[in-house]
Amino acid sequence: MCGIAGVINRASKTVNVGEQMKLMLQGIKHRGPDSTGYAMYGKPIKEGFILRFKISENTAEQSKAKAEDPEILKDRKKQIDKIMKDHGAKVTKQSSSTPYAFRYEFTYKSENLEELAKAIESVEKAEILSIGKGLELIKDLGDATTVSDQYGLSKFMGTHGIGHTRMATESDVDIKSAHPYWAFPYQDVAVVHNGQLTNYWGNRRILERSGYRFNSNCDSEIIAVYIADKMANGIDLEKAMHDSLDELDGVFTYIVSTKDKLGMAKDHMAAKPMVIYEGDDIVACASEEVAIRNIFPHEITTYDPFEAEVKVWQG
Repeated sequence: MCGIAGVINRASKTVNVGEQMKLMLQGIKHRGPDSTGYAMYGKPIKEGFILRFKISENTAEQSKAKAEDPEILKDRKKQIDKIMKDHGAKVTKQSSSTPYAFRYEFTYKSENLEELAKAIESVEKAEILSIGKGLELIKDLGDATTVSDQYGLSKFMGTHGIGHTRMATESDVDIKSAHPYWAFPYQDVAVVHNGQLTNYWGNRRILERSGYRFNSNCDSEIIAVYIADKMANGIDLEKAMHDSLDELDGVFTYIVSTKDKLGMAKDHMAAKPMVIYEGDDIVACASEEVAIRNIFPHEITTYDPFEAEVKVWQG
């Protein structure tokens, strides 16, 4: 079933977006108890980039049994540190919330991050969750509060974010199958999705032939890479989203975020739910109204978008 949510605070207003997203996602945790993911946008750093990556899977099986050997995890991190250094990427700040998930701030010689990203992901079980100036993508097993507490997200100050609660129906309960997905290798673009794509493999083969990589068999990752490919070819976000309604088959509703925008798209059949609130200072959307009402102390008016509708809001 899954649940998706997004919020953007207009006029680039910086607020506790981590708490906003936690409340929204906790309100729809019944739609997906297996894992929760956040893609949130803080104040963009002036120099360099923010990198979020993991070096192991916190699978349901590992949670019940013994996790990977700490020495193996240390070795993988050392390999990544060497790759960063060899490619001219200088790490200026680093932290970790778990033995397998890390946050780096780094400077790099180029705005083209694809070569560096592919080198990092050549390390066994390494996966980049996001790279950007302001984007920070965090996902793990558990409900919204569990993941927020584990990664210290309840005080994350920023402008906007998207999130996902996942019910595993067609793939494993692990981090790589959790949403959101970063639009590799495009900076500061992420996607969450509720639905099913029926032309997944055809689209994946086309994108793979263009040089894109996939870390899962989840159709939501297709949408992220699809949007990245469109934008890399000079197509703006709103046009790319309109194109997706005709070029991606299935029943789906998705939310996409960029450095300063939040967008929502609903397919032609409009079978997957979406509720929207638009205010002067804030826009919020989610699979269920309860998620939106969780962040407002007063009565609000919401509406459902029509079939084949695309909406984009500026921060």
